[in-house]
Amino acid sequence: MKKTICKVEYDTDTALFVAKYVEGLWGDPKGFEECLFQTESGKFFLYVNGGEESEHAGENITRMSAARAEAWRAERGV
Repeated sequence: MKKTICKVEYDTDTALFVAKYVEGLWGDPKGFEECLFQTESGKFFLYVNGGEESEHAGENITRMSAARAEAWRAERGV
């Protein structure tokens, strides 16, 4: 998935995969996955994809600071 935020393109196909957190099973309407990526220039972003009833309904990308990315990893235990 690609998304441009503040004139910066975030692309899951070209960024470095860092960590993944999954809740529920594939097809579960309340299930979701969160994947942390880092761009070549060092920017972090979170790709999310979830069922219709989850906290991440559908697909999205959000940018993250390095501190927030580290906090996310600690919160999720990944």
